[in-house]
Amino acid sequence: MTRRTRRPALAVAAAVALVVTACAGQGDDDATDDTDANATETADGGDEAGSDEPVTIEWWHNSNNPPGRDVYEQAAEDFMTANPNVTIEISAQAHEDMVTRLEAAMQAGDMPDIFMERGGGELLAKVDAGLIKDITDDAAETIGKLGGSVAGWQVDDRTYALPFSLGVVGFWYNTDLFQQAGISEPPETLDDWVASVGAIKDAGIEPVSVGAGDAWPAAHYWYYAALRQCAQDVLTEALASLDFSDECFVRAGETVQTIVEAEPFNAGFLTTVAQEGPTSASGLLATGKVAMEMQGHWEPGVMQGLTEDGTGLGEQTAWFPFPSVPDAEGDPAAVLGGGDAWAASADAPDAAVDFIEYLLSDEVQQTFAENSMGLPVNPAATQFVADPAMAELLEVRDSAPYAQLYLDTYLGQSIGGALNEAVVDMFAGQASPQDIVDALQEAVAAEQ
Repeated sequence: MTRRTRRPALAVAAAVALVVTACAGQGDDDATDDTDANATETADGGDEAGSDEPVTIEWWHNSNNPPGRDVYEQAAEDFMTANPNVTIEISAQAHEDMVTRLEAAMQAGDMPDIFMERGGGELLAKVDAGLIKDITDDAAETIGKLGGSVAGWQVDDRTYALPFSLGVVGFWYNTDLFQQAGISEPPETLDDWVASVGAIKDAGIEPVSVGAGDAWPAAHYWYYAALRQCAQDVLTEALASLDFSDECFVRAGETVQTIVEAEPFNAGFLTTVAQEGPTSASGLLATGKVAMEMQGHWEPGVMQGLTEDGTGLGEQTAWFPFPSVPDAEGDPAAVLGGGDAWAASADAPDAAVDFIEYLLSDEVQQTFAENSMGLPVNPAATQFVADPAMAELLEVRDSAPYAQLYLDTYLGQSIGGALNEAVVDMFAGQASPQDIVDALQEAVAAEQ
């Protein structure tokens, strides 16, 4: 088969719709009582985990700060208690470090037993290389429970990972700083957004942080601009055919150019990292140094780990979607999004799949939701999303008419990486809207 016809179910729209269906009628008190009664049982593994044969599982994740790190350590401890023959060795890493290490491990053919998988072209590359375990049969019960949310991690109707968080990207902002700037309502249009940036500057506050040093946070602006400028059928056909000749992709660059020319970003944004430490883009928002940042559904949990009191922005946290763009052809309610999933390497022990299923259990997903680590996929956990801004985001996710997977994840590392670099060049004033399209098409040609 060709690479194009073997693309997995990458658009999140179907998954989002099916998440809504799966959640309907399942968030009642009876479901909670069943979870509490069976909490210990859900940690029990399958035949291998329940045997006396010693098993060691190497698990890599990117929740390297509390509360996420603590939640995952407790989950591993509970599983090992229920399965004394299993030892779980955890490696909690900064996100960018983990991505780099996973790529190196993939090239070396030496993957950890359990790792975070984002789907799309990245997943397809692992499937083609024989590096990822087909868990369709072993995890059938959990796959059935999660419903359509697993679609983004399937290839040829086989499932290779279980999603634990599925959400959307938008602007997280500090309500106090918006009030200081005289902004009573978040902006709805691009013109409103540019005006808000001006008002925030006039108040002596840096408007927006962006981790352009890690490329993808800056590239998200182009992804969203393409989602606004291109009609849904045009965008999906371009992604399927890898033909980006439609004029809407140049207009996407023009939209980003308008944003960059407003000079909204923090000092040194071209070298600012995304999420690691108080001077990262997320750290600047968490500590009140900037008014807003465009980031994913994981942001509240990340910010909690970047403040001394562990609360992030706390009650000052709010969210609004990427603004609509005048005279654009895309649906203004469409969202950019995606998810994170747990996958097992091809040679991982069977107990690794058992542990992945435990991580998707009612008990663990509810704890995940209560600690604002993301937007849970297990229908029994959605009612436990504690943060009001996260709860609002959950509603946006479940009502979006169309959601597009992060373009670099969809396109895979070679093409997606070239796109990200070209967008960063625009942020640096070194690329035009046409240059981005040219770089994208050249990367496509190089891979075909």
